[in-house]
Amino acid sequence: MAFRRRNRSYPFFSQEFIIQNHADICFCVVICVVLGLMFEVSAKTAFLFIQPQYNISTPATDGETVFYLYGTKDLLTISFYVIITVILHALVQEYALDKINRRLHLSKVKHSKFNESGQLVAFHFVSTVWCLYLVIMEGYLSSPATLWEQYPHLHLSFQVKFFYLCQLAYWLHALPELYFQKVRKEEIPRHLLYIGLYLLHIAGAYILNLTRLGLILLLLQSIPELVFHIARLFYFTDENNQKPFDIWAVVFVITRLFTLTLAVLAVGFGLARVEDQAFDPERGNFNTLWLRMCILLVVCATQVWMMWRFIHSQLRRWRENHLEQNMRKRITLSKQQPKMVKKEPGQENGLIKVENGISPKAKKLKSP
Repeated sequence: MAFRRRNRSYPFFSQEFIIQNHADICFCVVICVVLGLMFEVSAKTAFLFIQPQYNISTPATDGETVFYLYGTKDLLTISFYVIITVILHALVQEYALDKINRRLHLSKVKHSKFNESGQLVAFHFVSTVWCLYLVIMEGYLSSPATLWEQYPHLHLSFQVKFFYLCQLAYWLHALPELYFQKVRKEEIPRHLLYIGLYLLHIAGAYILNLTRLGLILLLLQSIPELVFHIARLFYFTDENNQKPFDIWAVVFVITRLFTLTLAVLAVGFGLARVEDQAFDPERGNFNTLWLRMCILLVVCATQVWMMWRFIHSQLRRWRENHLEQNMRKRITLSKQQPKMVKKEPGQENGLIKVENGISPKAKKLKSP
């Protein structure tokens, strides 16, 4: 199974060999784990990597309902799906983005940004659709009070737990991708900050049993990110197409306001009214005053920082557009103004004045 065209062979386990064949190596690891399911000796170990752990059965009216908790074994499952995500990343790059790049003939800088936006469009589209489906199916939109009622929310459905595991796996896979994609050194801090913020919020919601609130906030985050990267893809195909960025600006501001309002409502007011407010990690209860303040501080500080960056980028964009419009006006005015002809002494309206009725003698032209 070849993901990339080989133009040159490199020594085994060299840096270039690993970068060029990292998807094939990951695919071999996945095959080994799947083959482990076929043998009784290794089946239990293979299930630790493939299937979410800590499932419990609770009696219901129509039978038994299976719920899931979280624990340290989730790290094994996340590591396996990190490898799966690396393979999917290579597939999207090889069979979609590379083919489009060959037609666009972009510069090296635009090429890397196009690849980044293309990968994030695919991820945020799947994340938005999946998250919206879970929010509707779990009934969080119809009754927002369920976001804080009956806290701690220990019992997770299979879909919700698998969603969080896949989210963590995707953002963890982005770390080795910085090496595989040969990201420039000056861009690495920006990527690390971007990845770190996602991991902090997703892992925090997962560990602190705030998965219901986390689903809504992830949905509000994925929608503007999806619109932004779609707008950037349109910009790379046509640099004069700025309308998608205007749509993104409106969506970005609205989702930021909703995020701040919902976080303050659920954490600041909702959890504060829950009767059980004791720090008890064994029962999964983290509903204390100082933890609620820390959660609000992290969420609000992140939203304020994102708004500051947004305002800064919008002001810079408006300034550049204003300068560009002024330059165009100057060019059009310079084209419209007629050239002034300098009058020589003794001329009026382009005619030579006659003095005393005698016209001046015509000068003889010199031959070239």
